[in-house]
Amino acid sequence: MAIVHEFEYFRPEKIEDVIKLLGEYKSKARLLAGGTDLVVRIKDELEFPEAVINIKEVEELRKLEFIEGKLHIGALVTFTDLIDSDIVREQFPFFWESVKTIASVGVRNRATLAGNICSAVPSLDSGPALLTYEADIVVMGKEGERVISALDWFLGPRKNALKESELVCEIIFSLPERKHGGSYVKLGRYKGEDLAQVGLGILALEGNEYRLAFCAVGPIPKRAKKLEALLNGKPLTDSLIEEAKKLIPEEISPITDVRATKEYRLHVAKVMLERGIKAAVERIDGNGPAYGEKLI
Repeated sequence: MAIVHEFEYFRPEKIEDVIKLLGEYKSKARLLAGGTDLVVRIKDELEFPEAVINIKEVEELRKLEFIEGKLHIGALVTFTDLIDSDIVREQFPFFWESVKTIASVGVRNRATLAGNICSAVPSLDSGPALLTYEADIVVMGKEGERVISALDWFLGPRKNALKESELVCEIIFSLPERKHGGSYVKLGRYKGEDLAQVGLGILALEGNEYRLAFCAVGPIPKRAKKLEALLNGKPLTDSLIEEAKKLIPEEISPITDVRATKEYRLHVAKVMLERGIKAAVERIDGNGPAYGEKLI
């Protein structure tokens, strides 16, 4: 289907010019980075922007740097860039593992992490890693720069914490100071491009600290605070895992749709918890399944 909706098209080269255009068009403007979401929505007549602002010429948004324990991911960094990065794979392997599950090769070649989190869809595969690493999202607007914690980013289906006329400049992941391991377990219907039926990210830190986050089983990706409260401070045992499984219905609110029933999602989430948390703990010492190996 061709795009029949008319709009103004801009290709600024500086962030300040992007901000100026956003201030002029306000809610009627849309930013174009990868375009894997926006172009489809315009074609399907779900979006009717008055202005499309292509930010691909803003070079400062392309940075992918690891400085003093912090990974800086610019707004134009694609998922393929992240997968191909030795720094991401070696320092943030659980994040790298989750990125590899996103969509297809063709989509990953164009889609950006910044665009992905701005879409704020419930099945966001990057969400659990963002939440468990407690990443920061740096945004800029006419009032200047502000930093938003990933824990405060997701407000509802397709709703995020950006204000009108703001853009995401970078996402910052901080490397935990303690030894740690992680896992991202994704249930899909088949290999290849598919949205998650259930997604679970787990970051296990030395000293029996656990951070868990789900996606695709509620209105937003979110941390599993009740599970964390039960698990934290305790060595992992089979009995503790069984106790944790009982809390899952209190943490997630899956629906029945074309991809899975509510009951199936609840059941498999328990299996995913057991496999994922065991893998995360084993990986702290370099054991367990290799990162990128499917756990379900």
